[in-house]
Amino acid sequence: MTPLRPHDLVWLRDPAAFLAAGALPDWADAGWLAQAPLVVRRDRDATGRIPVGIRGRERAQRHAAWLHPDQCASVVSPEEIARAGFWRLHPRRDVLPALRALDHVAARLGLLGYGWGITGAVGFALASGIDVLHSGSDIDLVIHAPAPLPGRDLAALEALLAAHEVRLDIQIATPLGAFALRERLRTGGRVLVKTDAGPVLCDDPWLASCPHC
Repeated sequence: MTPLRPHDLVWLRDPAAFLAAGALPDWADAGWLAQAPLVVRRDRDATGRIPVGIRGRERAQRHAAWLHPDQCASVVSPEEIARAGFWRLHPRRDVLPALRALDHVAARLGLLGYGWGITGAVGFALASGIDVLHSGSDIDLVIHAPAPLPGRDLAALEALLAAHEVRLDIQIATPLGAFALRERLRTGGRVLVKTDAGPVLCDDPWLASCPHC
């Protein structure tokens, strides 16, 4: 199986077996797990289990869990969600600002040339067909940047953040982990980097020898 990355969506092979493996909240029942994918999160396990998060229909319904690789029936990445462009066909596209904004967002990010994907509630809804969106839904994105972003690209991303009535939350994924674009723009330097070993403060999220990383 191709190594999974944070934000990948995983559908279960056997929801009943997953339920039997550990205590889960009442809302995460077999019916829900048969249709709703799990979200890969950042963590590590010496036995090879996959760190996942279960999300329900409501914002407060979130639960961290572990998944054995043989329980993965199918996987969809944020990049695949972006490439599919299913927001253009969504039945509520005209009434949901987040879906209306995605055409412009996709066009601008395409010009920059980075690999990028849709995460969060929008990604979950587009990949699963489960409509958890509302008029105030944000757009969560991940941009893969193996090398530091040049100033012109940072300026273009900053302009993109300001261009919509919808809030864009962009995570920049580096080989070390991921950080919030807004934080980097605010500080001009040190950011909190989410890694598999936990969050760390880092001046250069691309530098393996960065202090504290």
